[in-house]
Amino acid sequence: MTHTAHTAAVPDWILSFMDAIDTLDFDEGFAPLTEDTDMYFGTEHVHGVEAIKAFFIKIDEPLNITHEVLEYWTADDGVRLLRGEATMARKSAPDTVVRAPFMHIFHLDQEEPVRIRTLRITAGPLQTDAVM
Repeated sequence: MTHTAHTAAVPDWILSFMDAIDTLDFDEGFAPLTEDTDMYFGTEHVHGVEAIKAFFIKIDEPLNITHEVLEYWTADDGVRLLRGEATMARKSAPDTVVRAPFMHIFHLDQEEPVRIRTLRITAGPLQTDAVM
């Protein structure tokens, strides 16, 4: 089976999702997630929207962090891909800034409204000792 991905404009739901991760204000940005959504962040597997929120609070609350989307693609079968860069610093050491590339792969259950079945995130490489 051949899959084709096409570059596309970044949809509002992606920008809202990234903003929710940065601000930890999850209302609108996490609306596409459900209790059945699975997220894989590196080797970590998190199931359900509430657990995913708790995961992001745990890793991002100590940080000033901004996610920038650099590229976005749509592919067959509800697959959406994005590549970006996170700029982060510990709140306790705001002058030590680290940048990390990231990739998100979204598998959608439905398009309208968007519902995310699975989210896979890879991040890095980064100097984790600088921010953790």
